[in-house]
Amino acid sequence: MTALSSQVKAATRDQTVAPAQEKISATGKPKPITRRQATTPLRQKHVQQVPGGTETLIVTGTREIGKKARDSIAPIDVVSSRQLTSTGQPTLRDAMQLLLPSLTVPTGGFDAGALTDSISLRGLSSNETLILVNGHRRHTTANIYADSGPQQGTTPTDIDMIPLSAIDHIEVLRDGASAQYGSDAIAGVVNIILKKQDHGLTIRSNSGITSKGDGYQQGIFIDGGASFGEDRGFIHVSGDLVHQDHSFRSGPDSRTGTTINKILSQPEQTRESVAINAGYDITNTLQLYSTATYAHRHAEAFQNYRLPSSLASTPGYAAIYPDGYSPLQTLEENDFEITAGLKGRLAGWHWDLSSTYGRDFDNIGLKNDANKALPASALQTTYNRVQGFNDTQWNNELNLNRKLNLSFWPHSINLAGGAGYRYEAYSIAEGSSASTYGGGTSLALAGTSPRSAGNSNRDVVSGYVDISTHLTKHWQLDMAGRYEHYTDVGNTQTGKISTRYDVSRRLAFRGTFSNGFHAPTLAQEHYSALTLSPTVARGLVAATSPGALASGAQRLKPEQSTNVEGGIIAEPFKGLHVTTDFYQIDLRGRILPGNNLYGVEAANILAANGITDLPANITNNNLSTQWFANVANTRTQGMDMTITYTTKLRHAGRINWDAAINLNRTRLRHQATRSDGTPVLNAPSRAYITTAYPRSKIIFGGTWVSPAHRWAVALHEIRYGQTTSALTYYRNNNTSTASTTNYLQFHNRPKWTTNLSVTYNINKIWSTTLGGNNIFAAFPSKVPHGNRYLGAAKYYLSTSQLGINGGYYYLDVSAHF
Repeated sequence: MTALSSQVKAATRDQTVAPAQEKISATGKPKPITRRQATTPLRQKHVQQVPGGTETLIVTGTREIGKKARDSIAPIDVVSSRQLTSTGQPTLRDAMQLLLPSLTVPTGGFDAGALTDSISLRGLSSNETLILVNGHRRHTTANIYADSGPQQGTTPTDIDMIPLSAIDHIEVLRDGASAQYGSDAIAGVVNIILKKQDHGLTIRSNSGITSKGDGYQQGIFIDGGASFGEDRGFIHVSGDLVHQDHSFRSGPDSRTGTTINKILSQPEQTRESVAINAGYDITNTLQLYSTATYAHRHAEAFQNYRLPSSLASTPGYAAIYPDGYSPLQTLEENDFEITAGLKGRLAGWHWDLSSTYGRDFDNIGLKNDANKALPASALQTTYNRVQGFNDTQWNNELNLNRKLNLSFWPHSINLAGGAGYRYEAYSIAEGSSASTYGGGTSLALAGTSPRSAGNSNRDVVSGYVDISTHLTKHWQLDMAGRYEHYTDVGNTQTGKISTRYDVSRRLAFRGTFSNGFHAPTLAQEHYSALTLSPTVARGLVAATSPGALASGAQRLKPEQSTNVEGGIIAEPFKGLHVTTDFYQIDLRGRILPGNNLYGVEAANILAANGITDLPANITNNNLSTQWFANVANTRTQGMDMTITYTTKLRHAGRINWDAAINLNRTRLRHQATRSDGTPVLNAPSRAYITTAYPRSKIIFGGTWVSPAHRWAVALHEIRYGQTTSALTYYRNNNTSTASTTNYLQFHNRPKWTTNLSVTYNINKIWSTTLGGNNIFAAFPSKVPHGNRYLGAAKYYLSTSQLGINGGYYYLDVSAHF
């Protein structure tokens, strides 16, 4: 059971949905069951099931039908929609962070990388977590995180492109599952289940602001359902509108002594999203279903402030920006996905045939910029497309499942299998002519050159078998094997064996051994770009590019993993539920940027890739370049524990207590070396993969619910463990890199935050919540001044600990019709 599951009943009034065989009338009484309803076996999937406890039926991590969370052979967290809304956060990512200790999010992020909302499990890259929607693989973002940090090179699924109002519940499998679901499932699987209610309407408004009085956020969420076709079908439509303002946390800029530099800030964004989930029972044993989502995002993130002196050689721009300027990196994103499928029963088999097509379009632009190469008659300050990316995934699957009863075996055997074909494509668009003019010498972001633009694609064919049974009445066994063929990286075979033994109804043990893989993404194989700061430039080039190949780069290989897990499920006394799981993940051939080269070497690599006209003031250690490679082997070890208990206060209501903890450590076991024997990873890169994620994360507290469910008060503490980074030293007023070998070991100390909310259910329709997250406004540890580039970045953004905003206070009002 997940931490904070007790909030399911506390955040809003009790809205228990009737069992699948009943329909609720306007008076709240069950309608009579018709003969057709009683004999339509697929009809029950149209009715929402209230999740949030050990009795919840799960579909993740098992191919069996009707499995309960408490009986799971692997650790499963179930998070309900009420838990998500009770956090007061208008985005799915930030809500999940407050509920699950094993899940972390980036502290902030830079440039376009800060505009994609990613999650990580168990201290591994977000690329190692697979996202499903209704059990189907979700496509990934086209927006690669190109800046330095633990997320560098990732193109994860952006979960906030799915409307929060559309989500019924989420199942988080904290276990390696490549053999069950394929690539990306090394750290775990997040399965987002959409609402299927065929009646009702919900409207919700969420407003919030930070403790500094900025970063205002507003969310409007609407969803509702209807039935059709003589009650044989359902459709549920959901929509979100979320806006977020900038928040500013920069320290004084060392060049001006003022806070004019806005680099340390929360991006501004506006996101509109819609989801449709529908199904229709063609016959009693055949169902047609479909899911579609669409989202548009406009976002803007500040870059470092440019001094007026940077424009001294261009009088035209100097006249436009007499006081200097702060470039804004913009994102126009359009994201959509549609799934269509048929499922049913035939000759004792449950079968499911589906096709899912998803695309993500990203246009990266600039506002308040300057390209000094442009002629005086054609100066331009806004570029609608400096970089453009497009990611496409088309996934087709056939899944089969049935229970067998054989004469020679005393227990039923669940046999599952299937096959799939996936097409993946990734496109890099050339920047607009103004952004690439003169070799792409925009002062903020180089436009993508024709040589770096291009299209790539691959085909993936897969097949799997999954067998589960009982060896004895109390001893379960599950075995899975998968074969996949990638047209660009070859073949892979993965397997998984899981077991669980129930000593009694209050004590059980479980364990898993599996191997997994993660294929290099097409973006990691083909992306090239140059990121510019006022005095520093960093190039990230494709391993297959001319410059990288000339410097010894090799083709990327898949990452390989070995996962071992063991757990205990216990109920020491009635009502006290405890789960403890220990894990070890050995990950070989981790894909990260390495081979940092500086000065002339870096310039030669960039020139071979078509980037030639670099700013004259950026030389020596201030100019670097690197490419993706299989650079390291790591071992991640940790523990997850959850505890829940309810105290009944007779006439004073009840208190639902919960606690959860994740302990996590990653160590470097081996790293690749260059031909001269020197390591390809520097100290900051080693810290990104070993100590940039918290060593621990603890969530504990309780929710008091009044006897009539009119009031609910929730109080929870979250402790974020320490992160450690290797920081660059700067000189010359914090504008120049002092050393490429000597770094500061910086400890971002543990932080405590307090979350408090008070809910009042006004009547059967209206409910309101007033609350705050991090109500005492804790902030990350401050970076020493000598390690702040330009002095402004007083907090270090390249970790996954506490965010930079401080406190967040909100008002949430909802109505259920």
